[in-house]
Amino acid sequence: MVIKSTSAGDHLKDLGTIFEEVRRHRMRLNPAKCTFGVAGGKFLGFMLSKRGIEANPDKCQAIINMQSPRNIKEVQRLAGRIASLARFLPCMAEKSRPIMSLLKKATKFQWNEECETAFQNFKATLIAPPLLSKPDPCLDMIIYISVSDKAISTVLVQEKTEQMPVYFISRALQDAETRYQHLEKTVLALVHTARRLRHYFQSHRVLVRTDTPVTKVLRRPELAGRMVAWSIELSQFDIRFEPRGPIKAQSLADFLNEFTPKEIPNSRLWTLHVDGSSNQQGSGAGIILEGPDQVVIEQSLRFGFKASNNQAEYEALLAGLRLAKDLGIPRVQCWSDSKVVTEQVNGTFQIKEPTLLLYFHAFNKLKADFEDVQIKHTPRELNTRADQLARLASSKKVSHLRSMIQQELPKPSITQAECLQVQQETPNWMTGIIEYLVNGSLPIDPLEAKKVKVVAARYTLIVGELYKRGLSSPLLKCLAPDQAHYVIREIHEGICGTHSGSRTLAAKVVRARYYWPTLVADCSKFVQQCRPCQQHGPLTHQPPEELHSITTPWPFSVWGMDILGPFPPAKGQVKFLLVAVDHFTKWIEAEAIATITANNVQKFF
Repeated sequence: MVIKSTSAGDHLKDLGTIFEEVRRHRMRLNPAKCTFGVAGGKFLGFMLSKRGIEANPDKCQAIINMQSPRNIKEVQRLAGRIASLARFLPCMAEKSRPIMSLLKKATKFQWNEECETAFQNFKATLIAPPLLSKPDPCLDMIIYISVSDKAISTVLVQEKTEQMPVYFISRALQDAETRYQHLEKTVLALVHTARRLRHYFQSHRVLVRTDTPVTKVLRRPELAGRMVAWSIELSQFDIRFEPRGPIKAQSLADFLNEFTPKEIPNSRLWTLHVDGSSNQQGSGAGIILEGPDQVVIEQSLRFGFKASNNQAEYEALLAGLRLAKDLGIPRVQCWSDSKVVTEQVNGTFQIKEPTLLLYFHAFNKLKADFEDVQIKHTPRELNTRADQLARLASSKKVSHLRSMIQQELPKPSITQAECLQVQQETPNWMTGIIEYLVNGSLPIDPLEAKKVKVVAARYTLIVGELYKRGLSSPLLKCLAPDQAHYVIREIHEGICGTHSGSRTLAAKVVRARYYWPTLVADCSKFVQQCRPCQQHGPLTHQPPEELHSITTPWPFSVWGMDILGPFPPAKGQVKFLLVAVDHFTKWIEAEAIATITANNVQKFF
C-alpha cells in the first residue's frame, strides 16, 4: 500500500483518512514493515519518487554485469531479467526476438552475432533507463503504435511541458498473427494495450496517434470476424484517432525509430490496382489499395447486372476511388490493364459510346474529391492479383467474409437515383447513433455520450441507412417506430401471415433482417391486441404463476402418493398400483392392489 500526498501539510490528513478505513475494515498493519514521511523508496521492485517511476538499479546492474550466455540456462536467466523490466524497455519483444528464439525447443543453442548485438543494446539502454511519468488524471493518454513483422509495441504518453512516457508494452506475434495485414496488426496492438492497461483506458480519454486509417476501416460494414469483435471491444472506451504529429520527447526516439520526424509528401500517395472481368457467369471487379507502412486492403466486387468488358473496367476504377474516398485518402495513383479506360480518362482516346461517356463524367465528378488522381496503364501480367479478385467475383458468389472486403454492386454506377419528396422523420432511437457515425457529434451529458459511443460500435451506415451488425449474424436493417409497426403487421397478418405467437413473430422479423431495440416487446404487445388471435387462439391452461417446490427438512418427513391404473389384471386380480415417494431421498414404495379402498390405503402405510 502506498499513500502519497501532493504536499507535506496534507500528508497527515491523508494518513488519518486511510487509517480510519483500515480500522473500519478491521485490518492490521505491521509497524516493522511500515515507513512514513519519505520522499521516495522501493515498492514492488520499482523506485517511486516525485519524479515518477524508475527502474530498480539492482535489476539493471544485474543485466549490465552479465556475461554473454553460454547455455540455455543462462539464456533463461537473461530472459527473466529482461521481462521484469519490460515496462521500461521500448519495443522489448522486437529487440529481444533473437535471444528469445533460443528458448524454443526445436532450436539448437547458438549464440550468434545478432544475439550479441541485441544483448549489448539492452545493456546500453539500461545504463540510463527511461523515467516513467506518473499519470495525471486531468490529462489525456496518448498512444503511439509500432508494428513489425514479428512483434507489436505501444507506448502510453502524456503531454505536459514535453511528452513523457507512462508505460511501454510489447508482445511477440503468434504464427497466425504474423500473417495479419499491417492494419490488423495495428488494431491488435491497440486491443492488447487496452486489455493490459484497462484501468488507464477507463479513467482517461485516449488519443491514438497513427497515420493508419484505423477508425474508418473499423466502421466499414463489409468487414467481419476479428475486426468486428475488436471494434465492439474498443467501443467501451473513450478512444479518438489523430494523425501522428512531430515527436517532442527524445526518450521516444528509440520506440518510434521507424518513423521520420518530418512528413514525407510521397507517404500520402496510395497505390490502387483495379481490374474488371466479364464472362457468361457474371461480371465483377478486383481492387487492391496499398498505402504506406505496408497497409494493403483488398476488395472483390460482384456486379448484379450484365456489363461489358469496358463497363467492368470503369466500374472497377470507380469502386476503387470510392473505397479510397471512404478512407480519406487525398492522393491516389491508379493502375489498370485496360488501355481503353486509361487513355479515355486521360483524354488521349475519343469516347464515342454513350454509356462509356456517362462513366467518364462519373469519373470526373469523383476525381474532384481528391487532391491528385493519376491513372496509368500496366500490363496484365503485372496486375495478376487484381485480375484474380475480379475473376473470383465474376465466377461465383462469395459465401464467407474474412479480412478481405467482398461486396455486390446491384446496379451500374451511372444509374441516376430517383428522388422522391418524403415527410421528414421525427427524432427516434436511431438519431443519436446516426449523428455520431456521420458527424461525430455526441450529447452534452458525459454518461449519454459514453453510452452512444458504446452502442454505435454495433452499427454501421450504408448509403445513409443504419444497419446493426454482429459477430455471426448478417446485417439487420434498423427501423423507425412507424416502419417497425408496418413490418410486424405484414409478417403477422399479411398475405403470407399465419398469426403466429409473439416469439415466432419476433424470430420471423429477425430472419427478414430487420431490427429495433423493442422488437420482442412490440411483437408480444401486437399479438395480445390482435383480435383474431384472441378469438381463435388456443386457451392457455398453464397456472398464472410458476409452480412452487416443496421443501423437506429431513428424510421421510414428507411423502407424495398417487394411485396408478387400472392395468391388465394380474395374479390375485390386482390391477392398481399404490405408489409413495419420499420428497427428500426420492425413495419409492409401491404395492399392487385389487381395489381402491380406504382400508387398502391404511394397510399400505
